[in-house]
Amino acid sequence: MDGPAVTAAPPSWRAMRPDDLAAVCVLADRVHPGLREDPAIFAERLALYPAGCFVLERRQIIAGYAIAHPIRYPDPPSLNMRIGSLPPDCDALYIHDVALSPEARGEGQAGAVIGHLLQLAAGFPRACLVSVYGTAAFWQRFGFSDAAAVLPSGALSAYGEDARFMQRLTPDCAAT
Repeated sequence: MDGPAVTAAPPSWRAMRPDDLAAVCVLADRVHPGLREDPAIFAERLALYPAGCFVLERRQIIAGYAIAHPIRYPDPPSLNMRIGSLPPDCDALYIHDVALSPEARGEGQAGAVIGHLLQLAAGFPRACLVSVYGTAAFWQRFGFSDAAAVLPSGALSAYGEDARFMQRLTPDCAAT
């Protein structure tokens, strides 16, 4: 299941391109110094599900990125692990990351792209993510709630002690 086709990027965001990947990786290392992922992870996600990959470009500099792709719930990909392909029976949109440079924060840009990602999630029973750095309250503002009970103990250990698996049920979609 690929979800609905969405072609327009949210305001100030545009579709990610392969030539953006180097700058995305630099930004990822800057905002997630303890959660490093290899460039191949970003390239794979873009190749597998370009509809879920965006960048915030300001003055020809990548100031933010968002990556999402379908998964089989409740199996979020491990940190820094390739997934190979999208499962044929995907039933959730996984928000891999939404990251903004410190200079781009506080302007509503995260909300703009998250709203767009939730439009992508409309074709699935739920959206899910791993909240890190104590951002659970931020994600709760978008309707996400704790779903840690569906994962085995220690499943998120690579993400740090404060990592929380969260989900948001999609209105008008029967959750399974």
